Amino acid sequence: MKKVLLVLTGATFWELKDGSKHPTGFWAEEFVVPDRIFREAGLEVTIATPGAVTPVADEFSLVPETNDNDNEKVEEFRAYLADSKENLAAAVALEEVDPGEYDVIFVPGGHGPMQDLSTNTDIKRIFEATLDDPTKVVASLCHGPASFSTATRDGQWLFKGRRLTAFLDEEESQVGFADKAPWLLESRLREYGAIFESGPAWGSFVVVDGNLVTGQNPASAEAAAKAVLDLAARV
Repeated sequence: MKKVLLVLTGATFWELKDGSKHPTGFWAEEFVVPDRIFREAGLEVTIATPGAVTPVADEFSLVPETNDNDNEKVEEFRAYLADSKENLAAAVALEEVDPGEYDVIFVPGGHGPMQDLSTNTDIKRIFEATLDDPTKVVASLCHGPASFSTATRDGQWLFKGRRLTAFLDEEESQVGFADKAPWLLESRLREYGAIFESGPAWGSFVVVDGNLVTGQNPASAEAAAKAVLDLAARV
């Protein structure tokens, strides 16, 4: 049985440029859809967070306005989160993770990763052990690639020259945070040396580069998870 380490942010706020703290967490769709797909496919999923804190969903990801004004979709996500309460509460400490035990590393987004995973040394350790291993799959969604920030070895960024995508600066601008954020994810990934690719704002867009799978935004959750399943079946 393939094993997935699903790394969620433990942050409940995102500190903005002016020092204010914006309430956040993980983005519901980016956890719910992949978690369900992985479990239904028979993969063993372990949730991990920094310090083993119980992760929380960003409430903004659980309103109709951020879900195509689809109330049924919102209720579906809320029901899945309720059913996942014990799994979320049982999150293991990222600090104690042995990456050798997992076949897939998957990092969903939400603004939370911009706060904690972007500076986390344990996710760096995990990427160091997995990204160059062709038998492993590394995947992330939306703001999740903020977790790539610290991934260096001997002064070189591990994702330099890799094709990937993430939440666009354009999308950040459209949700009203581009001028408030301490830094922008697309800009940072480009600056660090990624070959950044993108589709239209808010549309599903996934990039597969070897063993690396990235999705642009919440709408990409299903396609990214299915791409991970396909890769995991082949490696």
